[in-house]
Amino acid sequence: MIVDLLTGTVRAGTAVLYASLGELIAERAGVVNLGTEGSMLSGALGAFVVTAWTGNPWLGALAGGLCGAMMSLVHAFLVITRNANQLASGLTVMFFAMGLTAFFGRGYVQTQIHGFEPWAVPLLSDIPLIGRIIFHHDPLTYISFILVPAIWYLLFKTRSGIILRATGEREDAVYANGLSPKFIRYMAVLAGGFLAGIGGAQLSIAYTHTWVENMTQGKGIVAVALVIFAAWRPIRAMLGAYLFGGAQALQLIVQQQGYDVSPYLLFMAPYVITIVALFIVERRRVSRVPEALSGVFTGSGGG
Repeated sequence: MIVDLLTGTVRAGTAVLYASLGELIAERAGVVNLGTEGSMLSGALGAFVVTAWTGNPWLGALAGGLCGAMMSLVHAFLVITRNANQLASGLTVMFFAMGLTAFFGRGYVQTQIHGFEPWAVPLLSDIPLIGRIIFHHDPLTYISFILVPAIWYLLFKTRSGIILRATGEREDAVYANGLSPKFIRYMAVLAGGFLAGIGGAQLSIAYTHTWVENMTQGKGIVAVALVIFAAWRPIRAMLGAYLFGGAQALQLIVQQQGYDVSPYLLFMAPYVITIVALFIVERRRVSRVPEALSGVFTGSGGG
């Protein structure tokens, strides 16, 4: 049961992990995107449709990422070019995506696809306990393992990462180097939307192999919260995503074991456990908000 729980933790947390990493990049550049939920939904539907058409889940995953990026482009235009309020714009994009995917996805609810299947890594998957927990997943999950240290290295060990972080902290310094903060923010928001779309793709073509209306069920909003509570660091965001995944896996295991627990309580459990755990962690430390986001969170700033 413990092995099943830990394996389910990784599988269920991967979609949120992708979205969290994408939102982390956007927020490091100074843009909060509550529309991450919309990018995930768009990615989930785009990946599912293309996989159903082509039979190739890799093309589906790429399409999911592009759909997520296109949805985030709407947010980027409203916030960066038109200087709209970031929170209001993100919510608008989220509801727009919910309606759009419900409309275009209604004909795919009963569609069967051949998506990504768990693939056992030779030799490593034979390691007792750890092998099944870590090395028996779909390809998008393995890519997420690599993505976490890669994004950490990009942010903190490269010139590009310094420029990205400077855009969210001291945009005057970016101007002084002859660069455009607006362009960097556009790229960061698009990258965030692309990763959120991949997260949605993982959900539809790897985790569930189905499409249903509003299948993300708030995971994009959870991703935004995880980034804030993780102090904008990839490793902590990964731990938060797996915390949520573990709560969701526990919910499924309790249902499978046939315990007499209200299904409504089980549905709430992943969100409640995540909120409580993150609240406890947040009480023990002080998070430094990137300067460009301080006005967004205090309500004194817009785009």
